[in-house]
Amino acid sequence: METMGGAEFAPDKTYLNTAACGLLPRRTVGAVTALAEELAAGRPGGAGDFSAVTATRQSFARLVGVDEERVAVGGSVSVHVGLIAASLPPGAEVLFPEGEYASVITPFTVRGDLELRYVPLEGLAGAVRPGTALVAFSSVQSADGRIADLPAVRAAAAAHGARTLVDASQSAGWLPLDAGAWDFTVTGGFKFLLCPRGVSFLTLTEDAQVSVPPAHAGTFASEVLWGTTYGPVEELARSARRFDEPPAFLSYHGAQQSLALLEETGIDAVHAHDTALARRFRDGVAGLGHDPVPGESAIVAVPGLGHRVPELARAGVVVSERAGHLRAAFHLYNSAADVDRCLDVLSG
Repeated sequence: METMGGAEFAPDKTYLNTAACGLLPRRTVGAVTALAEELAAGRPGGAGDFSAVTATRQSFARLVGVDEERVAVGGSVSVHVGLIAASLPPGAEVLFPEGEYASVITPFTVRGDLELRYVPLEGLAGAVRPGTALVAFSSVQSADGRIADLPAVRAAAAAHGARTLVDASQSAGWLPLDAGAWDFTVTGGFKFLLCPRGVSFLTLTEDAQVSVPPAHAGTFASEVLWGTTYGPVEELARSARRFDEPPAFLSYHGAQQSLALLEETGIDAVHAHDTALARRFRDGVAGLGHDPVPGESAIVAVPGLGHRVPELARAGVVVSERAGHLRAAFHLYNSAADVDRCLDVLSG
């Protein structure tokens, strides 16, 4: 099984760590470098082109199946989640999986006046009840790659009138995502979407947009871009753009290229490629006498092998240790040879 990235990538190690940070395509590096050099020389147009932000927003919208009017851009998932947390009334119940990623939970905990409840991931749908205001969870768990039962959670939330918040940071880019099925989605772009850090996305239904205050609205949130430079913005954007953070232009010039590559490749093709490699790795570690976390995720965790991560690094194989697990993640720049190299080191 060959890589899908071809000449777009140039790793000098066996890189199986996309769940921590994705590799930048050559075209992305080129775009960031070009803008940086222009800025160093004294670029007449300022810090960057908003057209790159617009193109990135549009590309992400196509990848996740929503209109661009429902996509806000920013720099971090926790800021997006903070907006949602601020919109809840005191005493509202928020339901999380146990062990959920901190950026999904903490903006709610710091409120101090919400009712927070935690249940095992496999029991999430069954734990939604009358009075649950929001179910907040990752579509794919960071620690071990488990995929949530998305249809079951969506049905349970609809049955009880609860809103839903899905963090797609560990799935967008390899797992097909219907963002329109959820009240909110948040996605960090620097993992499987292959963007530089400083790129993140928030999607909101039209109803959800009404309930969320644009608490950090500034110049970029104006309906007429640059229409209000001094004094209060007279009219906020009528789309989700009113929730935009000021863009990190270097990152967004790169993100435009990264998302274009994913669109050219196709998420269905990436999904088939990534999960086939993950399946090969699961079978391989099982053959070595270790039990990986089961599933069909592109992220594979092997409990009890986290201590092998430094040894693998010395051998040129980059993976992560998370919650005591060895965590390997497979993406379009990986091949069967990468899987076999990692297994060879683990075999001793």
